[in-house]
Amino acid sequence: MKDFISIADLTPADAKHLIELARKVKKNPARYQSAFKGEKFGLIFEKPSTRTWVSFDVGISSMGGSAIYLGPDDIKLGVREEVRDVARVLDRYLAGVVLRTFAHETITEFQKYFGKAVINGLSDFEHPCQALADYLTVLEKFGSLKKPLLTFVGDGNNVLHSLVLLAAKLGGRIHYATPPKNEPSSVVINQARQIARKTGAQIQAFHDPLKAVRGADVIYTDVWISMGEEHLRKQKMKAFRGMQVNRKLLSATGKNTQVMHCLPAHRGEEITDDVMEGRQSIVFDQAENRLHAQKAVMLWLCKKV
Repeated sequence: MKDFISIADLTPADAKHLIELARKVKKNPARYQSAFKGEKFGLIFEKPSTRTWVSFDVGISSMGGSAIYLGPDDIKLGVREEVRDVARVLDRYLAGVVLRTFAHETITEFQKYFGKAVINGLSDFEHPCQALADYLTVLEKFGSLKKPLLTFVGDGNNVLHSLVLLAAKLGGRIHYATPPKNEPSSVVINQARQIARKTGAQIQAFHDPLKAVRGADVIYTDVWISMGEEHLRKQKMKAFRGMQVNRKLLSATGKNTQVMHCLPAHRGEEITDDVMEGRQSIVFDQAENRLHAQKAVMLWLCKKV
């Protein structure tokens, strides 16, 4: 593979290899400190960022390369200049590009005209780098990718799309609970179920979070109102009543369940402060693993390993 746009593009073997490679990179970072010596990457972001920007920048520099950040007001893809024109120009300058966009189509169009590695740092449809870091965290905490039951409670969004697809590729177990009008894409779920038939993965959908979390080893949540959805705040807050990750929900699992959140968190909305700060939270281990998973993706795409 040249690009990392969707979890769906990976084979099951690719998915397992990337997570194992991330473990190796995390354990022995010095081994890769010169992998990108003298090479420059572009970080093209239409949305503000903390983890994606910093983890990619640090990851690139720790492997001998450097990065240039191009924020929302710098290029204005498709507004100031056509996406295809920007892609062909930057192809002459850069070793690879990370894109963080609203429309998924912006990334797929850029990919067509950029001859080197293109990485989806987030789009409105998928967040594949996040999912890799999440399952790296699951492997570290439970020693298995298949046995732990991960339950996602919240919006049927880009994060859930990537999680379901990756669980399917890995032969894992995943439940998700969403409001009826906020379910994930049926295209993604059907695709994941087709993969699951071959890998043995278990995927179950719920509307009741109390039923979804029974027996869960991990409860995972994300913000209810994503960037660009601020105008939907009132209706979404109403729709997501009862979906909060709190002590009551944790107690319904019947286990010493771990809690994950991809951040940023709106404490008091999708998750309570005491759960975020509690002993069962592995949120910041999960955030750290963005760095190691993304280094693995870059090394793999650019054939440095």
